[in-house]
Amino acid sequence: MNILIIGLGSIAKKHIAALKQIDLEAKFYALRSSNNSNQFEDVINITEINSILKFDFVIISNPTAFHSEAIQIAAKLNIPLFIEKPPFHKLVDAEICLSLIAKYNLITYTAFNLRFLDCLKFLKKNIKISKVQEVNVYCGSYLPEWRTNIDYKKNYSANELMGGGVHLDLIHEMDYVLWLFGNPIEVRKILRSKSKIDINSIDYTNYALVYDGFVVNIVLNYFRRDPKRTCEIVFDDTTWNVNLMTNTIIDLKDNSNVFQSAQTVINTYKNQMEYFCNCISQNQVPFNSLVESVNTLKTALA
Repeated sequence: MNILIIGLGSIAKKHIAALKQIDLEAKFYALRSSNNSNQFEDVINITEINSILKFDFVIISNPTAFHSEAIQIAAKLNIPLFIEKPPFHKLVDAEICLSLIAKYNLITYTAFNLRFLDCLKFLKKNIKISKVQEVNVYCGSYLPEWRTNIDYKKNYSANELMGGGVHLDLIHEMDYVLWLFGNPIEVRKILRSKSKIDINSIDYTNYALVYDGFVVNIVLNYFRRDPKRTCEIVFDDTTWNVNLMTNTIIDLKDNSNVFQSAQTVINTYKNQMEYFCNCISQNQVPFNSLVESVNTLKTALA
């Protein structure tokens, strides 16, 4: 495989590592702004796309604010697009790119890798929505400690103009809620940037997604010092606590183990890349196509 990468940052390197596990012969090319850009192991830097190089697909993993520009460049190659989440930070960008995708009839996939986490896959297969009374989703961690040796205030996560903000960075939670329960009847939200980490992007989000028989509450933040990532589902006869960090589900009524897996989050990068490559080989539309992920974005920005 020959893969073109637009945006050679930390997340792109995870996708490269996953692809190397799938295809030892894979070759990687990164579209860079300058010939003086930093080199990364086994990646060939290029500054323009020419007709000589033929790619199997494109990974778009630059900062969110520049996804639209990258998609418009990549779409003209008429090959599948693997797009890092969130797809955009403004809906106006989405409309432009969806038109291009339709014009070229491209296979697209947006990288919501938590759909491949075993505990969430278990929920997808086993949850009985008719028994759900309430859902509480939480994801909080400390942004200043996300990346070592980097000033967090200079990272895109802390910069609203670059597409940062916890409601976009942690849009995984919104995605898996919609995947499990479908589209809500109504969305209410609180977005704030008032915490002591002192950034100009949103650092706290609280959603209430209203469904016919229950409400899903989603709380996201950048400032929790002890990381927590859970989904609590209150049924009419018991409560499940889903811990995404330990890949376990506990029944809180009797403290019994409903599900556990040794899989780690890093494994999901390989799982999703295998899925995407299989979709390409079978000319199959993936779940979480750009159309579907834009629906998730619209809910997050509602």
